[in-house]
Amino acid sequence: MPPKRDKELEEQAIAWIEGNLGETLEKKPYEDVLKDGIVLCNLMNKLLPGSVKKIEKKGGGFVFMQNIERFQEAAKKYGVPDRECFQTVDLWERKNIPQVTLCIHALGRIAQTRDDYKGPVLGPKMAEKSERHFTDEQLAEAKNTVSLQYGSNKGANQSGINMGKGRSIMD
Repeated sequence: MPPKRDKELEEQAIAWIEGNLGETLEKKPYEDVLKDGIVLCNLMNKLLPGSVKKIEKKGGGFVFMQNIERFQEAAKKYGVPDRECFQTVDLWERKNIPQVTLCIHALGRIAQTRDDYKGPVLGPKMAEKSERHFTDEQLAEAKNTVSLQYGSNKGANQSGINMGKGRSIMD
């Protein structure tokens, strides 16, 4: 059973897409706006120009499912991990709409890490690497420090703590 949908996350995703495309999308249900893959392909071409070579505007189900597949390929090239992408049927057949939302949010998170991205923010910013460099004197001084994690807890103990029901032995 797929996870429950989060309307707030879906609204954030639509607002982020609109911000990147510079246009207001149709006021239809979330999955209907994205279903034919056109909006998603246009989004990828804004983020990574030329990443989706052909966007089908007319046709039947198979043609629009190809749009979704092209979006997925471009999203993976952009840096979205496989585990955060969705299957075509997740969107086309509405099997797992929360996974579609997860993918869009992952795309927004990845976009924020790129120097060429100047668009709106979606979700939390990814952590950046922060290396620490210590001198030999600092490392030697740290060896003389007694950490409270190593057993010295200044007299605190567990006396008087009752964790749940006591054990009773019946004969």
